[in-house]
Amino acid sequence: MDKQQAVVIGGGAAGFFCAISIAEFNPDIKVLILESGKQTLRKVKISGGGRCNLTHHCFEPQSLVTHYPRGQRELLGPFFQWQPNDMIRWFHDRGIPTKREEDGRVFPSSNSSQSVIECFESEARGAGIKVIKNSPVTSFGYSEGNGLWEVKTEKAETYTASHLCLACGTLKHSKISSYLEVLGHSISPPIPSLFAFNIPNHPLAELSGLSLPEAQVSIPSLKISQEGPILITHRGLSGPSVIKLSSWAAKKLFQKNYRFTININWLGAAEGSKSAETIKNARAQYPKSSIAKCPFTVIPKRLWQKLLEIQNIPQDITWSHLSRQQEEMILDGLVRFSLPVDGKTTNKEEFVTCGGVSLKEINFKTMESKKIERLFFAGECLDIDGVTGGFNFQSAWTTARIAAKHISSQKSL
Repeated sequence: MDKQQAVVIGGGAAGFFCAISIAEFNPDIKVLILESGKQTLRKVKISGGGRCNLTHHCFEPQSLVTHYPRGQRELLGPFFQWQPNDMIRWFHDRGIPTKREEDGRVFPSSNSSQSVIECFESEARGAGIKVIKNSPVTSFGYSEGNGLWEVKTEKAETYTASHLCLACGTLKHSKISSYLEVLGHSISPPIPSLFAFNIPNHPLAELSGLSLPEAQVSIPSLKISQEGPILITHRGLSGPSVIKLSSWAAKKLFQKNYRFTININWLGAAEGSKSAETIKNARAQYPKSSIAKCPFTVIPKRLWQKLLEIQNIPQDITWSHLSRQQEEMILDGLVRFSLPVDGKTTNKEEFVTCGGVSLKEINFKTMESKKIERLFFAGECLDIDGVTGGFNFQSAWTTARIAAKHISSQKSL
């Protein structure tokens, strides 16, 4: 029986950072990472299209938490302990400079996730952290008699440790869920949180690849909306505004089986509020010109012409001959364009889930279980998820760092 002082289940972002941080806080602690798959740090590798969106340039905890549909209240305290600026400095101190993009996303200056992976692997080796791959955990339990965790894997190996940290990512189809429930924890079933919308009989499919910088997308039945770039795809709609909307409405959309109606304001809230005035000015300034030329600079010509086609409005009529009814139809198409959604599109390799261990059962000052001592949590196994932009990695870094700090400060039994 191999005895370790700390076992981390999961060789992803949270698992590696927790293990490295434990060793950083207390070099005397032996640390073991158990990874179920053939590779570690898989999501780090594919994040940001292979560039690795490390975090977001948002350094105020009160602002930072607003990017988390689930975990907003619980993360406020932890972000005062470890936030994006701390993580950027940590990487910089280890030879990984970062750069901030216009939208606030932070990437390694190398533009390669491999530099991040090599940093973590180097830090783990230097700290003497043992990493065992292809070792799915089949069971784990805590003995109050000797105060040790016993962890068993599919390889019929058994490890004991004074502290156990679960950083195993989503708990979907995981045996770990059943053992957590035996220990008294509640698990919210994991469901997709960031996804695009499928549109049946997509009327805009021929415009696939066309994007607008500042559209507003809303779900009237849920009274929820998001604003930002939107992308028309061959299957439906995507882009930051749609992805963020899916995150905030994830659980309710799951209950609706992803069948609902969306409204699109192609102009965005600010410009959309002035749309009637813009049409009025076009009538006055270009009475003899055809309506084929769009008076809205933010609307691509192809989209404008497609909206007119959908409304059955001839493009060769002049502004002076445009009826009031047709004008209202144009305005509806611009700021209240309605589409039925039936299903979602998710990148199978890179997606975020909501769901996981109930946040009420975790002490967010230490990331320790309230149900059983010396059991800690970090990353996506918790019912925490952020919108796109580096926020999910940041919650992983923060929860892992806090768990490591308290694991390293506790005395082994």
